[in-house]
Amino acid sequence: MNVLPFQVIQNEPLLRAHGVTIEYPAPQGTVRATHEVSFEVWRGDRFVLLGPSGCGKSTLLKAVGGFIAPRAGSLVLDGKPIHKPGPDRIVVFQEFDQLPPWKTVRQNVMFPLLAGGTSRKEADARARHWLAKVGLGRFEDAYPHTLSGGMKARVAIARALAMQPEILLMDEPFAALDALTRRRMQEELQALWEEARFTMLFVTHSIEEALVVGNRILLLSPHPGRVRAEINSHQFGLHSAGSPEFQTATNRIHHLLFGPEGGAVEHGHANDAGVAAKAVLS
Repeated sequence: MNVLPFQVIQNEPLLRAHGVTIEYPAPQGTVRATHEVSFEVWRGDRFVLLGPSGCGKSTLLKAVGGFIAPRAGSLVLDGKPIHKPGPDRIVVFQEFDQLPPWKTVRQNVMFPLLAGGTSRKEADARARHWLAKVGLGRFEDAYPHTLSGGMKARVAIARALAMQPEILLMDEPFAALDALTRRRMQEELQALWEEARFTMLFVTHSIEEALVVGNRILLLSPHPGRVRAEINSHQFGLHSAGSPEFQTATNRIHHLLFGPEGGAVEHGHANDAGVAAKAVLS
């Protein structure tokens, strides 16, 4: 019987970020996006980077993807330093207009596989498999312009999972969707994870979405992004949204991000805050 990766005894995290500081040039001078951010992602994690706009969470995701080099610190995936993009890290972005409009849904899923050297037969099989998993088996010959936003999101997720990456990187993938479609996509993502147990690094600025999607959440301060706390949120999900416990957790996270206690964390007491957060949310 095959043993899922998350069931294997793990001695080392899949992804380790240590003291990551990222800067980029701007007209007014160098801007620091993140400051000495550290975290670990284990196989099977649904790890969420949560913070307000401008805290550097998407920048961190791009650095993990190999698109940005940190000014200081290190990023290591499966024991190997990250220096450039690779097929072991696939990104699902917020906008889904990245699907080539002249290719069908199935061709869009197959394209990166074929570009990476996968045989056409294998690429076709993987595309059909994952399109069926996201509920688009009947639309594999449709073109992107005929799809709704939610359906395009499903194509992007199917394309990413067909690549069988070590870690799936999701940059606010549902932010452009209406509230009902967004909730449906959260449900479908959870169902996919329950079946495939892939590792995911997920960026959002929504506290509610972080609690629903993630099993672990890293809270980042407003610009520049620093670690405020890390919390466990495995006990929450769509089933608990709206409950008193869920609302208490939401308020507590908001206080950690923006309240005076959050300010203390920014100045070097992240470990204490993380313990406090875990105690409240457990």
